[in-house]
Amino acid sequence: MVNKGFPKFGMSQAGAFVAALKNYNLPDFILVIIAKECKSDLLERGRIDDRLQSMNDDALMLLHRVFVDCEEDDAGKFAQYRFYAYVSSMYHKCEVIVNETIPGASGTNHKIPVAIKNNGMYIAVAYNKATGNPVNKKEITRFYDMVDDIKKGDHGTMLTDAIYGSSVGFKSDALVELGNLNKSRSNDPENKLDFKTANFENNIYSVTKC
Repeated sequence: MVNKGFPKFGMSQAGAFVAALKNYNLPDFILVIIAKECKSDLLERGRIDDRLQSMNDDALMLLHRVFVDCEEDDAGKFAQYRFYAYVSSMYHKCEVIVNETIPGASGTNHKIPVAIKNNGMYIAVAYNKATGNPVNKKEITRFYDMVDDIKKGDHGTMLTDAIYGSSVGFKSDALVELGNLNKSRSNDPENKLDFKTANFENNIYSVTKC
């Protein structure tokens, strides 16, 4: 792989970025998204450092800003990338699908930022609030109703986990409400659905069970 012309920042800085990034468990689909956004090449297979070295300067810089420096952007895109990677790390060897549309029992098509599939079946869905005010009770209830609708539909039979992530925190009444909704579910194993919240603080996500 040859960089055409002179690289924007010398090989030493590119090498430092690769050295830092290879320690982060970056999922394949994140590399693909970033490569596409930065119009970069990307080795399809191989060791993580080789794949990173195949990417252009813009892609390496963006990955470093998102995962090493944990920067924020106005659109909240960086936070979404971190959330995608975080959810992916919870479900090893499962298929991660970004911006998936899943029909519910009501006939409504629900747009889900991150869906996890195992053996072709949805097992988890996740949503993240990247910007704005802390998650409120109304937003939590809307998320619960959406996931409940998916669970009751044809595609939700194996769905067991629902994660609401936030880079802006949660209002206390929202957490109380989700806890109450969680408890109100029957103990029937076929109806089991575990709702969790994940807060992004100190550059990491941590799950708080409701």
